[in-house]
Amino acid sequence: MKPFNVFVDFTTGELKPGKRVVRRLSDVRYIFQNQEAAEAMLREGDPLVYEVIYAEIPEEPGHLAHCTTIIYPGKVGQEFFLTKGHLHEKLDTAEIYFCLRGEGRLIMASPEGECEVLPMYPGTASYIPPFWSHRSVNVGREPLIFYCIFPADAGHDYATIEETGFPKVVLEEDGQVVVRENPKWKPKR
Repeated sequence: MKPFNVFVDFTTGELKPGKRVVRRLSDVRYIFQNQEAAEAMLREGDPLVYEVIYAEIPEEPGHLAHCTTIIYPGKVGQEFFLTKGHLHEKLDTAEIYFCLRGEGRLIMASPEGECEVLPMYPGTASYIPPFWSHRSVNVGREPLIFYCIFPADAGHDYATIEETGFPKVVLEEDGQVVVRENPKWKPKR
């Protein structure tokens, strides 16, 4: 493989050249707390929740994968639009999220159930340690855009998160962003 550049547009989140993955509400409705609100939204349409644009890197040891994630503004009930969240298949790999635009929260959980919620805003570089699951939430009125870097052979485990969820949820209550315990969280046994 030879060296190369990609172009990252800080305003739109576009990464060129890149491979785009699109997640609409119909793809992620199960992750929201209020399933009735999700179904009601789907009857009105199928809004775009988030996109990830990956640079084309071999998924092999030694390479660094990188991508942009764009989470659109919106809510299902009181819960802000968010990503599915994942662990790495190679649990001992870390990741960095560098926020380019918007306002969000990064929810992370350790294998022991410890939970951290970090603010995301332009200029923040969030370190996600090995073994921690992670999910991002857009709490603003514009797209939340961030740039991610991780070992290319890390892999993504979405199934565990589908089963367990996260210990915390980020909601809007009385016009404020709040973090609450997740009543649907199932600690991994």
